[in-house]
Amino acid sequence: MRSLCLALAFAGTSALAQEVTDPGSPEAGEDVYSVFCQSCHGAAGRGDGDFADLLSVQPADLTQLAARNGGEFPQVEVMRQIDGRARVEGHGVIMPVFGPLFDLEVAITKADSGQPIVTSRSIADLAAFIESIQEE
Repeated sequence: MRSLCLALAFAGTSALAQEVTDPGSPEAGEDVYSVFCQSCHGAAGRGDGDFADLLSVQPADLTQLAARNGGEFPQVEVMRQIDGRARVEGHGVIMPVFGPLFDLEVAITKADSGQPIVTSRSIADLAAFIESIQEE
């Protein structure tokens, strides 16, 4: 019985890896960004939104994430910060403050290492949009 349970667990893991969806839609992510992020991070993602001056911690310039990471977009870390798995200075563990309002539709994307990342569709789309606005 134990062997059967282990076999089923491993089978489910490989099935999950095979169900990796697209890495997110930058177009859909732009819509999410304009509703949830633009007021702090600004229209162009440079940390200069209308509410930026009211915050105790200046919002990050999202266009420079890859540049600050050796030229590689830190997709996994971005998703972890948005979905609350990583602490963000000034936000606590939920980013944005209204992060729980994101949809619950599951998206499975893949890290550069090949590891599947399970998150919400909105977060996958948002990360794809943020990746699309990177500047050198």
